[in-house]
Amino acid sequence: MNAKKIVIIVGVIVLLGAIVGFTVNQSQKNVVTVQSGKVAKQDISSQVTASGQIKPKTLVNVGANAMGRIVHLYVKEGDKVKKGQVLAQLESVQSAADVAMNKASLESSKTDALAAEAALTTAQAQLKSSTADLARAKLDYERAEGLYKDQLIAKSDYDTKKAAYEVAEAVRAQDVARVAQSKAQVDSAEGRVGQANASLTRVKDILSKTTYEAPFNGTVTNLPVHEGETVVMGIQNSPGSTLMTVADMSVITAEVQVDETDIINVGLGQDAEVTIDAIPNQTFKGKVTEIGDNAIIRSTGVSTSQSTGDTQEAKDFKVVVTLTDPPANLRPGLSATARITTGTAHDALAIPIQAITVRDKSDLEAQNSNSKKAKVDKTAPAAPMTKKENEEIQGVFVIKNNKAEFRKVETGLTGATEIQVKSGLEDGDVIITGSYKVLKTIRNGTGVKIDNSLANKIDES
Repeated sequence: MNAKKIVIIVGVIVLLGAIVGFTVNQSQKNVVTVQSGKVAKQDISSQVTASGQIKPKTLVNVGANAMGRIVHLYVKEGDKVKKGQVLAQLESVQSAADVAMNKASLESSKTDALAAEAALTTAQAQLKSSTADLARAKLDYERAEGLYKDQLIAKSDYDTKKAAYEVAEAVRAQDVARVAQSKAQVDSAEGRVGQANASLTRVKDILSKTTYEAPFNGTVTNLPVHEGETVVMGIQNSPGSTLMTVADMSVITAEVQVDETDIINVGLGQDAEVTIDAIPNQTFKGKVTEIGDNAIIRSTGVSTSQSTGDTQEAKDFKVVVTLTDPPANLRPGLSATARITTGTAHDALAIPIQAITVRDKSDLEAQNSNSKKAKVDKTAPAAPMTKKENEEIQGVFVIKNNKAEFRKVETGLTGATEIQVKSGLEDGDVIITGSYKVLKTIRNGTGVKIDNSLANKIDES
């Protein structure tokens, strides 16, 4: 009897276990295993990363302004130079001779001009004298003419006075012409002086172009020529010889190329961190000081304003970051990467970026209708979807009562792994963060079971 009771009790327990197992199995058929996270407040910084190279703010290629042989180089690559310091000297024998010849010509022209001015002064004095003589002769003639009419003097005396007056008139006219001639000679002499001055200026300029001076305080960063080489100046479509490159290394910049999708967020004065490949494990502070206006075609490096035709290639924009405390051993051309902070939010609600998903508005409305068991007339034609119904909604899935509940959210700054949430969530809300397949396929109202063991293993590794 006791054995029979035991068998019955065991049978009842097995049956109950089977019923419970069946119930649990049925209840978990529609449950999805998810990974979760909590909405929490934290500081978020949005950054734009771009690559480029180190460049001094001021850099000048000292090019040949004249053709000639280099007779002396006063610097070597890496030397520091002062403004006005002589860097190189080209052969200048012919240029110096031309300057000397033109100086002599100028002095001769100036002497001729002085002689012409003296002749003009003499002619003007002679004109004054002849003018006075003419006035006196005219008075004598007029007096004699009156006396002759009154028959008080002989005709011979009258004729003498008349002849003297006419001679004085002729002499004065001759002196007037001589003054005009002297003025013309002075003008001509002054013109020759101006011409000689211009010629001397020209040859002096040619001579000055055989001596090259530092345009500012800096460092010689490139010296591609040697003493004895012949350099030439540039002509149309043909660049001239470059003697050397002088860079002002006191102000160092990182010139980087920012993708066109990120440039809208970059502004002047934003903080940046610059890393240099040649100096590992160090970060240098800087600020954005220049933003290019023209897009640059990534594959060619040519500005779109200089490109012919319409191109759909990827484009970048030049951004210059000035380093606040650059090391002394930097060299132009070193590869660099700049991380520009485009925005910062303090104590902001944040969630993992991967939790953000997108759903069609029409799909969400259909799911809500099904959850409410709304009656649908299957014989009626389906209403055409409007643009509004096809609208995509950005949001996350919140876990409420072990079910996934879609919430529309408004986002803000995007950090490295988190994104700011401006509305739609509250501090402490539990949201679904994975897996990617779950977030892509899960439906509103689906039952969920949290399992963060895989995520924890990834974090530990």
